[in-house]
Amino acid sequence: MNKPISETQKKDIAHALHPYTNLAAHEEQGPLVISRGEGVYVWDDQDNRYLEGLGGLWCVSLGFSEPRLAQAAADQFAALPYSHTFAHRSTEPVIALSEKLMEVAPKPMTKAFFLSSGSEAIDAMIRFTWYYNNGRGLPKKKKIISRKRGYHGVTVAGGSLTAIPLMQNDFDLPLDRMIHTDTAGYYRYSETGETEEAFATRLADNLEQLILKEGPDTVAAFVAEPVMGAGGVMTPPATYFEKIQAVLRKYDVLMVADEVICGFGRTGNMWGSETYGIQPDMVTCAKQLSSGYLPISALMISDKIYDVLKSQSKKHGALGMGYTYGGHPVSCAVALETLKIYEERNILGHVRSVAPHFQGRLAEFGASPIVGEARGVGLIGALELVMDKSTRDQYPPEAKAGAQVAAAALAKGLIVRALPGDVIGICPPLIITKAQIDELFDLLALAVSETENLLMKAA
Repeated sequence: MNKPISETQKKDIAHALHPYTNLAAHEEQGPLVISRGEGVYVWDDQDNRYLEGLGGLWCVSLGFSEPRLAQAAADQFAALPYSHTFAHRSTEPVIALSEKLMEVAPKPMTKAFFLSSGSEAIDAMIRFTWYYNNGRGLPKKKKIISRKRGYHGVTVAGGSLTAIPLMQNDFDLPLDRMIHTDTAGYYRYSETGETEEAFATRLADNLEQLILKEGPDTVAAFVAEPVMGAGGVMTPPATYFEKIQAVLRKYDVLMVADEVICGFGRTGNMWGSETYGIQPDMVTCAKQLSSGYLPISALMISDKIYDVLKSQSKKHGALGMGYTYGGHPVSCAVALETLKIYEERNILGHVRSVAPHFQGRLAEFGASPIVGEARGVGLIGALELVMDKSTRDQYPPEAKAGAQVAAAALAKGLIVRALPGDVIGICPPLIITKAQIDELFDLLALAVSETENLLMKAA
């Protein structure tokens, strides 16, 4: 039986439009209203506590009550609440953050361009790519390749690269110039008897054939998340990025690493690019850059890109793009303090110390009759639910298997996310302890067991 809808919920239903939400169902059930947070926990407006097993939206690395970030914001608000970086202007937070970010950035990144979201960073990457190739006298070299089930934002251009049906259906996406290649998900997309290395070889060969079909003189960049996040937390098969990058180099195609979820320690290294041997030409980052406390993202570029942008801006009189809130001094101050905390508290070392326990508890779910694969790396993981483990057949959409697990977990005080393909995403704050990891997976085990029973009864 549904709980009565509160006055607060009624106001939300009347006036707020929610993303990634079934709007019709929302009118019947209303929102979960989150009111406060502490550490890895949040509380709703009825004072029910939840372990935040997705770190908000893959972003709250330092938990929900870090006083140093609140103080950094307050100090900057008091000193200078707003300025911009147009037309040769800058601020101390922009300069300090740029320097610090370049200290830890994947090589060979040398410059940072600040924005407000991962979606904007991807959009800027596309524009820079086109500007770059026009500057090189290659006006046809404009197509961007992403992967099916990859997630690269929700702008019109970024949404064209986010090759997930829900995000494109009836939005008239993708746009021209945006093309898609295979998903690097070994469990779901490998052929019978195919090794990870053979699967990676097949995907690299398919990418090469796609480039040849489109015309190498028309293909500008390939963008990929080191670990595919919202598309199902898919870790790449062995040798995948090594083989993909060989193809890209052969045809002068830029390698863009979308580190929006993986960056800043999530995979056990500062960057997913380090974990998987990616040598990017450009990198996008956001989310954990400020622990999600304020909106900020960055597009990082190498000198190879910058030198052409510099020539182009000289030709046209300026780099003809920018964002009102790009390099916002308060967001930059909070991001800078976030990076300092990562270093001072050795957050990367902590992730490495607890990740084996996290991955070990995750692997236990492989014994469930409805879990086809439990996969992950570092402090990110997923359960892919299946109707038949021997054939890997999935539940029909109307069964809502993933949604049932997420709802059962929520009722028990755990927030996780049901992703497309009946995948349960898990991505807690990086500060989580071993005891809290046990709490997370104990609650999730109860939710999976409950859903297992319901699904088997319905079969």
